Amino acid sequence: MTGGGKTRTPWRVRMASRVRGLGAAALIATAAGSMVLASACSIAARHDTAAREPSSAPTFAAHRAQALAALEGRRRYVSADMRAETEWNLPREWRPAGTPRGGALLVHGLGDSPWSFVDIAPRLAERGLLVRTVLLPGHGTAPSDLMSVRLEDWQRVLREQVAALRDSVGDGPLYLGGFSTGANLVLDYAQTHAEIAGLLLVSPALRSGSRWEWLTPWLAPVVPWLLSTGDDRPQQTPVRYLNTPTNGFAQYYRSNVAARAALSARPYDKPALLIVAQHDSVVDSHYVREVFGTRFTHPASRLIWYGAEEGDARADAGVGRVLVRPDRLPAERISQFSHMGVLFSDANPLYGRQGSLRLCLNGQEPTEYTRCVDGGEVWYSDWGYREPGKVHARLTYNPYFNWQTGVMLSVLGLDGAAAAAVPATAAATASQTASPTASQ
Repeated sequence: MTGGGKTRTPWRVRMASRVRGLGAAALIATAAGSMVLASACSIAARHDTAAREPSSAPTFAAHRAQALAALEGRRRYVSADMRAETEWNLPREWRPAGTPRGGALLVHGLGDSPWSFVDIAPRLAERGLLVRTVLLPGHGTAPSDLMSVRLEDWQRVLREQVAALRDSVGDGPLYLGGFSTGANLVLDYAQTHAEIAGLLLVSPALRSGSRWEWLTPWLAPVVPWLLSTGDDRPQQTPVRYLNTPTNGFAQYYRSNVAARAALSARPYDKPALLIVAQHDSVVDSHYVREVFGTRFTHPASRLIWYGAEEGDARADAGVGRVLVRPDRLPAERISQFSHMGVLFSDANPLYGRQGSLRLCLNGQEPTEYTRCVDGGEVWYSDWGYREPGKVHARLTYNPYFNWQTGVMLSVLGLDGAAAAAVPATAAATASQTASPTASQ
C-alpha cells in the first residue's frame, strides 16, 4: 500500500476470479476432467506442436533464420511498420570492437521478446562481450502459439545457444541474463554448468504472488485462456503479448519450480545481480529478497531493491549487499515501479520518457483507460495500482538505469574493462527505430 492506492496483481486477479467463478465443486470437476481429457488433449497438442515446433538450431545464425521464418509466416502485425516489428522480435547480436573477451546470452520472459534487452545488451558489448538475445518458442508471433509449447522447448533453445556462444568466444567467460521467466531458465541452467561466470536476474519470477499458480498445469487443457481473446481488448503490442494462454502460465510455473529446486539443492556461489521492484505485480518480491539473503552467497553479489527500505543486515546476509532506491517519484509522476520497467533506459524509443508506446491497459476502469489512450495526463505504476484522481499507465522505463548499469558491470567484474564502441550494424540500427505512436 502506497500513497492511499491499492496494488493488485494481474496474476492474482485472473486466477482468483476464475477459481471463484468455477466454484469449489466445479474446480474439483475441472481438475478431474483435465485428467480424463489429458490423453486426448496431449495427442492434439502433439499434432499441433509437430507442425509448429522448430527443429534444432545449433548455431546463432540458424536460430535467427528459424525465428525469421516463424515471424514472417505467423506474426500478427499490429502497426504499419512490419519491417520494424520483425526486427524488434528477432534474436540479435551486439559485437564489441576487436576480439570478444567473453560472451553474454540474454533470455526474455513469458510473453515478451528480445526487445527486453535492447538497452542492457549494448552496455555489456561496450565492455568487450559478444552479446546475444534469443527468441523463445511460442513468442514473437501471436499469443495462441504459446498453447502448445513446453518448458523443455525453452530449455533446448537456451542449451543450444549457450553452446553456440561458447564456440564463438572460445575460453572467455560466459554470462547469462534473464528477465522474469527467462531468469528462472538461466538460473536453473547455471546451477548445473560451472562454466557460467555470473548471472543477471531481472525481476526473477522465482515465485508469483498467487497461491493458485500450481493449478495452471491442470487448468490448461480445459480452460485455455484466463482472459478474453475477443476484440474487446488488444492481444499484443509490437514487442510483447498482452494476453497469455493458460499453458504459458503453466510452463512458467514449471520453470519457477525448477529454479527453486536448483537453489534448494545448493546456493549459487558465483557473482549475481538481482533486480526487483517491491511492488512487482507478477513476482513475490519479498520472497526474492529472502532467497537472495540465504542462497546467493558470493560476496560480490547484489540485490537492487526499488521500493522502501526494509529488512535487516542478518536477513540480507551482509551490510551493503542490498541496494535500495525509492520507487515513488512524484516529480516524474511515478507512483511505483513495475515488473518490466526496470529493464529500459529513459531514452528508449518505445518505452522511454518520450517513447512512442504507452501501455494504457493497466488494470484500471474503462473511463481511465480511454483517457490514457486519448493522450490525457497520466501517472505511471505497475499493473492494477489505483489512486484517487489519477490515471495510471504502466511504467516502462527506469529513471535509475545508468546507475543500475554501473552496478551490473561492477557485480560481473566488467567495470574495469576497457570500453569499446559498438559498431552500428544494420541490425542494430533497425532495433532502435521508433514505431508509430501507439497506446495499448
